[in-house]
Amino acid sequence: CLVYAGTGLLQEVVYLVSQGADPDEIGLMNIDEQLPVLEYPQPGLDIIKELTSPRLIKSHLPYRFLPSDLHNGNSKVIYMARNPKDLVVSYYQFHRSLRTMSYRGTFQEFCRRFMNDKLGYGSWFEHVQEFWEHHMDSNVLFLKYEDMHKDLATMVEQLVRFLGVSYDKAQLESMVEHCHQLIDQCCNAEALPVGRGRVGLWKDIFTVSMNEKFDLVYKQKMGKCDLTFDFYL
Repeated sequence: CLVYAGTGLLQEVVYLVSQGADPDEIGLMNIDEQLPVLEYPQPGLDIIKELTSPRLIKSHLPYRFLPSDLHNGNSKVIYMARNPKDLVVSYYQFHRSLRTMSYRGTFQEFCRRFMNDKLGYGSWFEHVQEFWEHHMDSNVLFLKYEDMHKDLATMVEQLVRFLGVSYDKAQLESMVEHCHQLIDQCCNAEALPVGRGRVGLWKDIFTVSMNEKFDLVYKQKMGKCDLTFDFYL
């Protein structure tokens, strides 16, 4: 479960809500097969096209590179944003954990690359602002990772409405509890570095000078955007 930006965790919650599944069922399956990544060579676009509607597809692509159906409002988009300080810490740990990446630089170097837009998928600052510009579109649901921890019940209700699925009050309460279980499993898994899914992760690794530099870059790149994040919970 990749929780550096919240998309890995979100895909499991979305699957849970849309299918009326339970955490134990998800634990026994390869969730990536149920939500293929649009831009990955495997399983590939041909296989994705053959999936039965409604399809659940994952992507890290910027808004401008997504299929025209999404731009035209013919498909729904659920976007998850995470406060960038926690994100860069978790993303660093993710890079270090994968043998294919095997990043061995310091966190300071990694954070500098993040601030200078030198990591995969381009600039986070542009990526998040581009989707935020469309957060009022009827086919876009813009979510924040921190809200999943702060008020999960409201987020589940948002997903239920957006996905057009139906639950009575008891079923909705049960689904919220199932999502709580799923988040606990993902964020506390032994395979993950300790606390990688929690909010406020950055306070354990940022120095005062790094934090001041990051705040300056953040203000420069996000100054005209009214999107806000919770850096503490």
